[in-house]
Amino acid sequence: MLSTFKRFLIGRPLKSTDLGDQKLNKRKALAILSSDALSSVAYGTEQILLVLVTVSTAAFWYSLPIAIGVLFLLAALILSYRQIIFSYPNGGGAYVVSRENLGENAGLIAGGSLLVDYILTVAVSVSAGTDAITSAFPILHEHTVLIAVIFVLMITILNLRGLTESASILAYPVYLFVIALTLLILVGLYNIITGETPPAVNAEIGTPVHGITLFILLRAFASGCSALTGVEAISNAIPNFKDPGPNNAAKTLMLMGALLAVLFTGITYLAYSYGISPSETETVVSQIAAQTFGRNFMYYFIQATTALILVLAANTGFSAFPLLACNLAKDKYFSRIFMIRGDRLGYSNGILTLGFASILLIIIFRAHTEHLIPLYAVGVFIPFTLSQTGMILKWFREKPKGWLPKLITNLIGAIITFIVLLILIITKFEQIWSVFIFVPAMVYIFHRIKNHYMDVGEQLRLKQDHEAIKIEGNVFVVPVAGITKVVENSINYATSLSDQVIAVYVSFDREEEKAFEEKWEKWQPEVRLVTLHSHYRSLITPLTKFIDTIEHKAREANYQVTVLIPQFITKKSWHNLLHNQSSLLIRAYLLYKRNVAVATIPFRFKK
Repeated sequence: MLSTFKRFLIGRPLKSTDLGDQKLNKRKALAILSSDALSSVAYGTEQILLVLVTVSTAAFWYSLPIAIGVLFLLAALILSYRQIIFSYPNGGGAYVVSRENLGENAGLIAGGSLLVDYILTVAVSVSAGTDAITSAFPILHEHTVLIAVIFVLMITILNLRGLTESASILAYPVYLFVIALTLLILVGLYNIITGETPPAVNAEIGTPVHGITLFILLRAFASGCSALTGVEAISNAIPNFKDPGPNNAAKTLMLMGALLAVLFTGITYLAYSYGISPSETETVVSQIAAQTFGRNFMYYFIQATTALILVLAANTGFSAFPLLACNLAKDKYFSRIFMIRGDRLGYSNGILTLGFASILLIIIFRAHTEHLIPLYAVGVFIPFTLSQTGMILKWFREKPKGWLPKLITNLIGAIITFIVLLILIITKFEQIWSVFIFVPAMVYIFHRIKNHYMDVGEQLRLKQDHEAIKIEGNVFVVPVAGITKVVENSINYATSLSDQVIAVYVSFDREEEKAFEEKWEKWQPEVRLVTLHSHYRSLITPLTKFIDTIEHKAREANYQVTVLIPQFITKKSWHNLLHNQSSLLIRAYLLYKRNVAVATIPFRFKK
């Protein structure tokens, strides 16, 4: 039944040879890897206005020069990540660049920041998508968290079905969103040119604003930089592209940058021209659409596509997180379970981990986008800065042909991203301080994980001077609870392998103990029985003490002790609830005993 349900949810298993068919062309890659960056248009402008409105609505004209600054940074990042794509064609992005050029800890900081960022990508995107829905249907406001959680579950299942299938589904809402916002911007500009918008709704550009400070402007700029989240995803996912991977990834990156620049600039200009103010109950895009078209079909079309891309932008995290987790696992910094491909050839453990973590964040922050975005932005700009700095050192060290323009490009990118990171830290420290605890903690965990794998490797490695200890024989210890077919099955198996078989019975009552010894003597006189009396009705304590004694004596004679546990298997799983499962308890405890082998002999019931 569970297997049938699993097949229904994620589809039939794919052969390993089908992996090539899971690669993405540019059209699908733009949909699946750019949805996060493109969707940030829906809240990037709003984040700028939320800061400026603390001064007054007269300060809204500053959103235009701030947007130009964001575009300049976008251009620097696009050119920088294009160089990373060709320099590191196997993917890995900021993690690989930082590790190879700045050292192990820098790479782990970048990797840890990106893992957090991808979790926040899902939480922020879904929360923002939910905001778009509740803006159109205010009655749903009180169910925001539930709606967001349901969306995460849906996207998780979609990604478990495979990369190409999720990309095929994603392509439609992404391109519909681009078309919808392009129409909104064009019609909005037409309205402005023809004078159909209310005149002088905002202060003119250059108007002095009382109370505006450099600190507020920098804070607004840092908030607007949230529109740049997701730019790095393509450089992390080069292995997902069809050949030639680097060329296709670079073209997809440039196209994404162009679309992002046009949409972000257009929405910011319309918001200024229309005199839009941020609202708790309605998004900026919703207000622009309502003023442009009225609350008709086009309005709901724009809201629907915006909600869709915001929700599905989470897919960027689902595409990049499993790949980054896999890269960390290959380098022994993360659990090896993240290297395992699932039935549909995706890294399903990474997908499930990301889904669970993002749902947890949504519940903790009550799906409030404005509380998540500062964490989101700083999680992006730490690896941004590290990767640009790493590329600078790479060009200095290697000095390939034409290296100077490349170095200048990365130098500009590094300076700007570092400045933005400082602005974020200074202006939003009360909202992002947890990053300075969480990221170092992750780096520490990464080191502990690698130390564990190194210790395991050292203990498993066969050395040239290694001499294996020869086992002279085997002593079987069989815990018994009575004289039954289950016990008989186990005793027969043990005696077929060794003549050193000891049956152990733990009693809680002296009379029962004596009666059992008499029955055993008549039933299995050739097999030694040891009875242990438990004064405190404990099964494990007397049994393990006895096994310790046997193991100590056996080790001196180079004998192996094997505890053979009889266990019956019920026909139906719910029948297990009707039995005490003492065999499972014994096995779980003994697995951690040194030099003791544990084996289970099953006896299956037919009814």
